[in-house]
Amino acid sequence: MRSAPRAYRLAVFTKNRTNPAYIGARLGADRLAQRLGCAVTHYVPEQPDAVEEQRALLERAVDERADAIVLAPTHATALNDVLSGLKARGIPLLCFVSRPQTVDPTCFVGSNDRELAHRIADYLFDHLGAAANVVSIEGHVNAMTTAPRAAGFRDAVAVRAGVQIVGSRGGNFQFEGGRSAMIDLLQAHDQIDGVLAANDVMALGAIEALRLSRRSSSIVAINATPAGIKAVKRGELLASAAFDAMTLACLAVEAAVRVLRGEPVPAALTLPVQIVDRSNCEAWDRPYEARSLPEWHQYLQP
Repeated sequence: MRSAPRAYRLAVFTKNRTNPAYIGARLGADRLAQRLGCAVTHYVPEQPDAVEEQRALLERAVDERADAIVLAPTHATALNDVLSGLKARGIPLLCFVSRPQTVDPTCFVGSNDRELAHRIADYLFDHLGAAANVVSIEGHVNAMTTAPRAAGFRDAVAVRAGVQIVGSRGGNFQFEGGRSAMIDLLQAHDQIDGVLAANDVMALGAIEALRLSRRSSSIVAINATPAGIKAVKRGELLASAAFDAMTLACLAVEAAVRVLRGEPVPAALTLPVQIVDRSNCEAWDRPYEARSLPEWHQYLQP
């Protein structure tokens, strides 16, 4: 009798337990792994985005004999030595959300962060009109999505003669960071027509700060998380660009299994830019457990 194929053991790394996007990533990885008949172990730093803690977790996953590493890295370069060691051991490295510099994963699954930010900023500016004072709330200093999203916001402003970014603060991609950043910006500026938030959870913090200050401003964000979509439906958030961490993690898990099976995978998979507002949010208004799993072939370039 022919034996059943061995269930592959995948080590999935996300950056924290506090950003809802990574909750979606872990749920997506679990659901896709179940579909493919493989096992997933999650490795998450207890301190959000802690580089050295993620390094130790990577070393632990190797010791625990993971067949493949599926990684959202906490830093562009600080993990390069341990990641290079994975390749030397023959352990496939698949990255999602962001990719390390100088160490090439077998496959990277991501989005064009600069374009996402540019497109959602354009959406806000179209809503505000010809002249507006806006502020931006940016991400974690070590996150590789932070700089391109900030650049995308600036790209959009550069071609709008009447629009200017009058202030910017970092919010660490966290709710409290977004709330604190917005409080600072409200204290510094009498007129804020619009807010560019680099992710949904910071936007929700900014919404709370605006509510407490009894001021109003149009806000856009990036992620299209379930909580962000609820805010869109309530009219608190104007729109969110879909940086879909659940889908990114799903595709990275499938890429890992395909590599382990000896099947070819592309060097990169890039999700298309989608803007979610009240006109199309029904398709997104569901928890991660109920969102559709991606089909691999739909994301392959022709």
